[in-house]
Amino acid sequence: MSQKEYHVALGKGDVGRYVLLPGDPGRTEKIAKYFDNAKEIANNREYRTFTGTVGGIKISTTSTGIGCPSTAICVEELIKCGADTFIRIGTAGSLQKEVGLGDVVISTAAVREEGTTRQYIPLSYPAVADFGVTQALVEAGNKLKIKYHTGISHCKDAFYTEGADMDELPLGPNTRAMWNAWYKGNVLATSMESAALFVVSSIRRVYAGEVLAIIGLTYDDQPIAKKVGVDEAIQMAIEAVKILEKKRKS
Repeated sequence: MSQKEYHVALGKGDVGRYVLLPGDPGRTEKIAKYFDNAKEIANNREYRTFTGTVGGIKISTTSTGIGCPSTAICVEELIKCGADTFIRIGTAGSLQKEVGLGDVVISTAAVREEGTTRQYIPLSYPAVADFGVTQALVEAGNKLKIKYHTGISHCKDAFYTEGADMDELPLGPNTRAMWNAWYKGNVLATSMESAALFVVSSIRRVYAGEVLAIIGLTYDDQPIAKKVGVDEAIQMAIEAVKILEKKRKS
């Protein structure tokens, strides 16, 4: 019996090389319904895992929990279990008016406005998605005719520093000025896990990408408006896995 990793409660052979990463443990079950022969492998703390197949490809889904600390732990331990290709399926708030509710954002990189990755490497190091994974996600979006946007996303630690209530906080004026900077800088969306995923994956020399379902309009002080676009993001990620596997075998 292989040794289990402390937090994710998984060992070698429990997961495929491809792992889809939602934040919400409940979303792993939703994702697993798209798999063939899906089986729940582990459920410990915020980390819930199902493994199955798609098109004959072994694939898993593990929840990361909310934020970069738990995401970094998840990715580190999944790598030890044999995974090397990660696609985060997240939800996010839009920072641009042309990025609407239900749209999908394919992140090419992330603003590192969080604390976890600073303990890995200086801020001058970029948080960048793997080009091959990103390319496969774009190809999948085109094939499935899903409305998507590609570009930089934003990663933060504190959820309640967005929305109208931010003005009541001690750093409210500064925080609003920063949101305005991201808006002017053409940052597409904001969520809470991408920086850790991209930085850890780059350092560990594995592959990571991200698709975000837009459920909020942060630019309009509505961090959560309507839970839409999640199924489209899941379908895009699974199709990308098929595309990646075909290219890797060719």
